[in-house]
Amino acid sequence: MAQTPIWKSIQDTLSADIANGHYAQGDKLPTEAELSKRFGVNRHTVRRALSEMAANGTVHSRRGAGVFVASRPTDYPIGRRVRFHQNLSDQGRLPAKQILRLETRLPDAREAEALCLNDGDQVHVYEGISLADDSPVALFKSVFPAVRLPQMLVDLAETKSVTQALARGGVHDYTRAETRLTAKLATATQALNLRIQDGAPILRTQSINIDTDGVPVEFGLTWFAGDRISLVITPDG
Repeated sequence: MAQTPIWKSIQDTLSADIANGHYAQGDKLPTEAELSKRFGVNRHTVRRALSEMAANGTVHSRRGAGVFVASRPTDYPIGRRVRFHQNLSDQGRLPAKQILRLETRLPDAREAEALCLNDGDQVHVYEGISLADDSPVALFKSVFPAVRLPQMLVDLAETKSVTQALARGGVHDYTRAETRLTAKLATATQALNLRIQDGAPILRTQSINIDTDGVPVEFGLTWFAGDRISLVITPDG
């Protein structure tokens, strides 16, 4: 009779613990040392079991944080109107944003073209981390025309909401003119901020938002953690 490998037995036991509700989505599993003690094996054997569980999508590791029960990816509609807080709230998640940078500077060529700027025009840059239930799901960089929206950075610092900040600047409605999707691998800095492994798959969106007159008001780049967000294309959203 073939004997079940010890790592496979550990995998089955931990998977059953998760299925029986001992560990909920987003919960941190015991450390390798604690699991080694529980099962009476070395860390290499535990690591093999956790690696197989990660390959099956049951758990995911966050560098420096531990191993966590994988959450069901959150649907994130990409359509004519893309609103972070509304998208997350509609999925029953608690949205939040952490600001990493607010600055005014000259644009690069791509930003200037996207926003139809004149030579010498400056832009406001808003960078940060988007969170769902206190878990990072994306990094973002939004660029706005400084001449049209002189108080944008002040309004963003107060509201942490692009929609509210634009409204304060006189842009009461805006829609998505263009979205480009590209598969990427996380850099070390991105992985640290998203709490994922260096080189893990991420999805990057490049977008342009326009006002009701068709004038660009925002150029954005967003890097989504691949295992936490499912981008849903909605042509009339």
